[in-house]
Amino acid sequence: MNHRERFIRCMHFQPVDHIPDEEFGYWSENLEVWKQQGVPDNVTNLEAYFQFAPRSGVPVGLGLSPGFESKVVEDTGEYRIVIDGNGAKQQVFKNGSSSIPHFIEFGLKGRKEWEELYKPRLNINDAHRYPENRSDWEQIKARFNDPNWGIPVGIGIGSLFGWLRDWAGFEGISVLCYDDPELIEEMVTHLADIVCAVIKRAASEIKIDYAAGWEDMAFNNGPIISPTMIRRWLTPNYKRITDILRANGCDIIYTDCDGNINAMIDPWLEGGVNGIFPVDVAPGSEPVAIRKKYGDKVVILGGVNKHALIAGKEAIKAEIKRIKPYVLEGGWIPHVDHRCPPDVTFENYLYYLDVKRETFGMPKSEEFENRPEVKKIKSTWKEASLAV
Repeated sequence: MNHRERFIRCMHFQPVDHIPDEEFGYWSENLEVWKQQGVPDNVTNLEAYFQFAPRSGVPVGLGLSPGFESKVVEDTGEYRIVIDGNGAKQQVFKNGSSSIPHFIEFGLKGRKEWEELYKPRLNINDAHRYPENRSDWEQIKARFNDPNWGIPVGIGIGSLFGWLRDWAGFEGISVLCYDDPELIEEMVTHLADIVCAVIKRAASEIKIDYAAGWEDMAFNNGPIISPTMIRRWLTPNYKRITDILRANGCDIIYTDCDGNINAMIDPWLEGGVNGIFPVDVAPGSEPVAIRKKYGDKVVILGGVNKHALIAGKEAIKAEIKRIKPYVLEGGWIPHVDHRCPPDVTFENYLYYLDVKRETFGMPKSEEFENRPEVKKIKSTWKEASLAV
């Protein structure tokens, strides 16, 4: 069974030889921190270093095109004031930290900015958005439709609200929802128009296994807007997108949203979005509770509490033991519930991977296991078996 077959079967709650071995990623600081803890100096890509199963994707252009010119408008030595590609002005400190920048001003303030600055950058007729206009389109089709292509094939479906939040800011988009709901509906509909147009031919000409969106619109206590607003503005437009995908055989459709997503799951399902990622545990997106409530209606990607990896070996084993019976039901690829932070030690991360891989039957690469730094750290572990 290759990884493509394994991924498809797992996401459809069918038996597999083992659960797919995937992870979300890392903070940019992890590489340098972990090099001080044993990762070799010549490593430049942690995903490749840990040898996770790969994904592949159809190239589509859904966002701002062109983006705003990124430029520095002030440099104090301690920090820079920059305009980013979304048109937002932000303060970025020059101490090497990748923590969230301090936003000073956002580009999208209302209809004027939408009409003059953003909508022109969201031209549905922009030929560069459409993969079929690429010179290598026939090669892309042949590669992904080859029955021997063993890597899951995905397609991006962009964002209907998360991007608007990025362009307007949390306060700005919240005020617009109250002051100009018609504009919100217009913008969401336009974004959905782009997605529908761009993916339509690709979905009809390539066997697509999954679709992935991005909707960071929730915090610790729930989403920015109410379920009523989600159903009014987003759900019908999700449905337009997911209907195209399902008509062409793609029925695994998930979106990325951090924070507490519980109030969003039903409106997502009503719009045909049946997968959640990365399932941020600490704010209350509890994957076991979600699985108990929704069963096989919702597929899960993520859901391993990052704080357990920080806490240490016993917490790691307890976390994997907690989710084990539900992961084994299918429809769940377990990995850390966000990008792994640098306060997870390299040793704890190796321990986590070992526990996860042994528990869910994921093969271990002999080449990786025989690396000197890996053998050195594992030689100190006392457990005969790490599986829970």
